[in-house]
Amino acid sequence: MRVLLKITDIIDVEVLQRIQDSFSDATGLAAVTVDYKGNPITEYSNFSEYCNCVRKDSNNRDCCYQSDAHGGIESARSGKPSIYICHGGLVDLAVPIMVKGNYLGAIMAGQVKIDEAEMKRLPFGTSHELIDFSKNPEIKELYDKTLKTTLTQVRAAADLLYTIANYLVEKQMIHIIQEELHNKNLELMEEVKLRSEVEASLKEADLKALQAQINPHFLFNVLNTIGRLALLEGADKTQEMIYAFSDMMRYTLKKEKNNVVTLKEEMEHVQNYLSIQKMRLGNRLNYLVEVDEMAEDILCPFMTVQPFVENAIIHAIEPNAKGGEVRITAEILKEIVILKIADDGKGIPNDRIHKILDGTYEADGREKNTGIGINNANKRLMYYYGVDYGVEIKSELEKGTEITIKIPRKSLAGRGL
Repeated sequence: MRVLLKITDIIDVEVLQRIQDSFSDATGLAAVTVDYKGNPITEYSNFSEYCNCVRKDSNNRDCCYQSDAHGGIESARSGKPSIYICHGGLVDLAVPIMVKGNYLGAIMAGQVKIDEAEMKRLPFGTSHELIDFSKNPEIKELYDKTLKTTLTQVRAAADLLYTIANYLVEKQMIHIIQEELHNKNLELMEEVKLRSEVEASLKEADLKALQAQINPHFLFNVLNTIGRLALLEGADKTQEMIYAFSDMMRYTLKKEKNNVVTLKEEMEHVQNYLSIQKMRLGNRLNYLVEVDEMAEDILCPFMTVQPFVENAIIHAIEPNAKGGEVRITAEILKEIVILKIADDGKGIPNDRIHKILDGTYEADGREKNTGIGINNANKRLMYYYGVDYGVEIKSELEKGTEITIKIPRKSLAGRGL
């Protein structure tokens, strides 16, 4: 998205004010700098008594503003200083401040008289008639006292301001370009660092650790539940639980040499995990899994969804005596698959979300293991698809958490898989 520059982004107002004051002291001309809307961004320098008196009348003041606006527009059109006669009969000038052809504002100066013959060579800066001050001795006296100079000197003053304005703009633009290059270098270094970290984590030992990262606490609960079921009831539920657990182990082990699965395979793994948790937690856990059939054959990194579902069970369902609900959905939006894992738990503080995603969150026991799983999944997604395809976590305290994972429909071939 293109960011519009403001004049204050390009020129230091304090420096400009000092230059403007010095210019007015040296030339006797009044001066002020305005933005592209005509709003002053500096204080007036050497404003004439005549103009102050004229502007006491609101109608005359509006005419003055229109005259200034006209001068600024004319200078913007030509890209050069504009010299004109205001409705008060004085000579003014407008010096445009331009960046790459875009008009950001202008330095307005003038409020002087010149020879009548030279005045006739200048355009009017307004459609309003000149002020008739013949019946107002006070205004006529102030007009007569207004500084008189030559058109040559006015043009020289305009050229001086134009040179100064261009210098200030060019100097700052060089600084902005250098800063942009510096930021791009930092982004490139960060991307190289990320790639290096992910590639290191995908070495055989790290990958096996990732594939075997089903929580020890979860394994203990599974075995304990199987034992209780075998003792207290028939074999049906026990058999169902064992089959689900066996499928999970088979899914984990068979991917030792292949890091890519279809979304259908990943969701079946999640279904097995949830069915086991359902048997353990009973009515405390409700879950819903909805996957667009068109998305089932899309490839994704192994263990993309399960760490987030596990996190929802541990932090949203287990601590709540009444339990809760986990919803997993997958839908295609144009060329992107949107995966969402949502719960209605107690939520996650914003500061903890940032730490979980960047891998700096530390806690005791299984919380720490879950955080590692989420951080690994996030890093792998950014490695395979780019930094625009990481994990987004939205959470509201006491209302729940929603994880969004974006996966492009393009093939994962060529990413070291």
